[in-house]
Formats: sequence, C-alpha cells, structure tokens
Amino acid sequence: MSTQGARIPDREHTSRPWRIHEITQDFRLYDVWALPTPGGPDDFPKLVRQVRDGDTAENPSWIARALFSIRWKLGALLGWDDDEDGVGARVPTLCDRLPEDLREGAAGPGFDRLPFSPLYLIDDEFAAEMANKTVHGVMHLSWVPDDSGGFRGQMAVLVRPNGLFGRAYMAGIGPFRHLLVYPPLMRGIAESWRAGASSGGGS
Repeated sequence: MSTQGARIPDREHTSRPWRIHEITQDFRLYDVWALPTPGGPDDFPKLVRQVRDGDTAENPSWIARALFSIRWKLGALLGWDDDEDGVGARVPTLCDRLPEDLREGAAGPGFDRLPFSPLYLIDDEFAAEMANKTVHGVMHLSWVPDDSGGFRGQMAVLVRPNGLFGRAYMAGIGPFRHLLVYPPLMRGIAESWRAGASSGGGS
C-alpha cells in the first residue's frame, strides 16, 4: 500500500545521509511525512516551488484554517512572534553552522507567506528555518525513490523548543497537528501537485 500522504517512521529520515544532520544535532525530529507528490528524478525543484508558495490560509480544511488563524492571533496578542524572538535575534541562524560548500551554494527561494527563511538547496534537499518565542524549527524537504519505481517528496519537521514553555507548547499542539492540520494539508499538497502537473508545472 502506498505511504504517500502519510506519516512514516523516523528512520526514513534518520537513516538517509542528509546534509541537514550536520547542523541539527541539538534539534528533535518531530515528524516525517511521505508527501503525495509522485514524480520523476528531476521534479524536486517543482516541490520546492510549491511549498514556497504555500499559505496556511489556503488549507483545504476549514478547521485547519481556523486553528492557524487562532494561532496567529494568539501570537500577535501574546507577543510570540515578535521580531526579537526570531532567527538572528533570540536564536542565531543555522546558516552559521553550514559547512562551507553549503554556505557558498544556493540558499533556495525565499518565502512570501510562510514564516521561514531558506538555509540551503541542493539536488535532493531543501531546508528552511523559523523561530519565535516557543521554538526554533526547521522544515526539511527531500526527494526520495518511492515504492513504484519513481520518486516522491518527503518532509521532516525538526524542532528545538524554547525551554519548558516551548516543550509544553509542542506537547499541547501535537494532537491538533496530527489529527486536524496535517491530513488536510496532505490533501492540499496532492491537489496542488496534480494541478501543477496538468498545467505543465508552472515556474
């Protein structure tokens, strides 16, 4: 049975020789997802573009949209997302940890609507970071062989919580992420991927 669009074991990330391991030794791996993005060996840039253009306000689930909206409003009210708690302020950017070859290579596309900053982009990996008062997080995208002879995307979420508050926050949102946010997110990724394929992929 296909695992695309499903949460998969951590070893699917930890057992692969990803470059991200070199800079996130003190981060915890929270989730690994097999993305519903079947393609060929050269389709990884398309996945990176699709994720870059994503928007929590466009989640296909009204429940997920409401949860994101509540989170952003709470963040604004309680000051969770203030600039002084972001990357380069409360925490140093992981760019400072990059090996020389990654530092001198392409960082990848910037984000217009999601609170991430790119770290590096290579043939089969893309990483971006974000930080606020609760956590310092990394989104890692990769391109791996699937079980049908093709390829698919994979996403890992790595987090370093900000003290007891950050750990409590991550524990509190866990059930909502797994039950209410990620399933419709995967459906939205699949719909966007199919739409991109039917239109020739976009740019």
